[in-house]
Amino acid sequence: MIIFSSCASKKYKSISYLETSKNDAPKLNLFVPRHKTAQMPVLIFIHGGNWDSGNKNQYGFFGRNFAKKDIIAIIPDYTLSPDANYDTMSAQIASVIKWTKDHVADYGGDPNQIFITGHSAGGHLGALAVMNPKYGINPSDISGIILNDAAGLDMKHYLEENPPEGNYKITWTNDPVKWRDASPIYFINQNTPPILVYVGAKTYPSIKVANERFLAALKPIQPNVKVITLNKKHIPMVLQYFFPWSNRFDEIATFMLENKMPN
Repeated sequence: MIIFSSCASKKYKSISYLETSKNDAPKLNLFVPRHKTAQMPVLIFIHGGNWDSGNKNQYGFFGRNFAKKDIIAIIPDYTLSPDANYDTMSAQIASVIKWTKDHVADYGGDPNQIFITGHSAGGHLGALAVMNPKYGINPSDISGIILNDAAGLDMKHYLEENPPEGNYKITWTNDPVKWRDASPIYFINQNTPPILVYVGAKTYPSIKVANERFLAALKPIQPNVKVITLNKKHIPMVLQYFFPWSNRFDEIATFMLENKMPN
């Protein structure tokens, strides 16, 4: 573990979260407020990249800026396609959640205040790891989910109209049963943690459609779900976190406070 410090936060780099001796196994970075206090809320951010690109080190700005808000930020890597499919990726994100539950108190975090967020493919993986029971996450262990222009919320619907090609054949397989298994929309129920949804008004049509379908299924369960639509394209939806004055930080901090679990 390597520790880097800035005036506002400490970064713990490349922490192992999988029980394996392989040096190339994915790891996570963890950002802690420099003047940390006990029992701080925790936000796990899953990066996007169409399930086949991206890495945790590209998103240090996200971790540092949330640490400034006295929120511990955890940013993991996961194995990308074509070396893994959605199932392996989601299982790895579930392992991140389990690691966080077991170890974040060592860094001043509250294991009873864990929130999940992700952009694009990362929104899909974070939601699926929590919502599909096959990954072994107790939904009551997650205080909330924040979807940021999330892709893949209903892959069954998308792939039925757009059969998988290229890396998508590996990521999703050709099996419609797996497409349903990969889609968070089909696991919405009364135990689903509170959800906050961000959508870009200029994002890709497939993301708009998937979010509309997801929200239509979610609102009967969470009638007060908050949806924030921003006048942005897909990539700027995550780049906005580069700026510490973005309203997103206060919005998410408020969502976390409103859904704080009693100790």
